[in-house]
Amino acid sequence: MISAGDIMTKEVITVSPDLAVEKLAEVFWENRISGAPVVDDDGKVVAIVTESDLIDQSKKVHIPTMISFLDSVIMLEKADKIEKEIRKMTGATVKDICSETLITVSAETTLDELATIMAEKRAHTLPVLADGKLVGVVGKADIIRTMAKK
Repeated sequence: MISAGDIMTKEVITVSPDLAVEKLAEVFWENRISGAPVVDDDGKVVAIVTESDLIDQSKKVHIPTMISFLDSVIMLEKADKIEKEIRKMTGATVKDICSETLITVSAETTLDELATIMAEKRAHTLPVLADGKLVGVVGKADIIRTMAKK
């Protein structure tokens, strides 16, 4: 059975949460990658950032829905959602635009499980961890390449 450990990229390009968005675009372009794990100063994977995050950061910001009632303004959306949209609009670093949900796998995760996780979670890049340490990444291209070889 083929697993993540068999197909993962072991030389992983990581980025810091404090990396400027402009520099992130350069990292993606120069290394021909579409996503990278975000690693803190302690070496812990804290998020994943992708080309989609860069594109989302550039799109028009959602204007919160609100109503006026008795000379008061009532927001129809949660404050944290509004704050996130404002951060996106002014996002200058990776931590401002990266995906908040981190999905990781182990080296033993099977090819079928990887494909299922990617499809169900709409994930393009999965960090592979062993004992909490980053040992590789699996991207959709890795899975497709492996399936084509079968």
